[in-house]
Amino acid sequence: MSIYSLLKQAIIKKQQVMATYNGYYREMCPHALGTKNGKEHCLFYQFGGQSSSRPIIPGSDENWRCIPVNGLTNVSVRDGEWHTAYNHFKKQTCIEHVDIEVRL
Repeated sequence: MSIYSLLKQAIIKKQQVMATYNGYYREMCPHALGTKNGKEHCLFYQFGGQSSSRPIIPGSDENWRCIPVNGLTNVSVRDGEWHTAYNHFKKQTCIEHVDIEVRL
């Protein structure tokens, strides 16, 4: 199964995603999947692991990550608590053409 398909199923089932991006291990909940400038991207809410940009603070509205799908490695999914932030409905600029997004 492709990483894109795995992320799509994780959105449908509201599963957590564990992956490495830019050398950092991340625990995230995918919220939207699609393309921007013809490249596949996923909008995640990161709730655990590491980040190059800022510390991960549980519940913070700054834990949103827009990640190119082809940059993800060691991708796996698991069942677990769904994480999001109150600003989930804020207009996002991560994805131009949304294929699927989570229903809260």
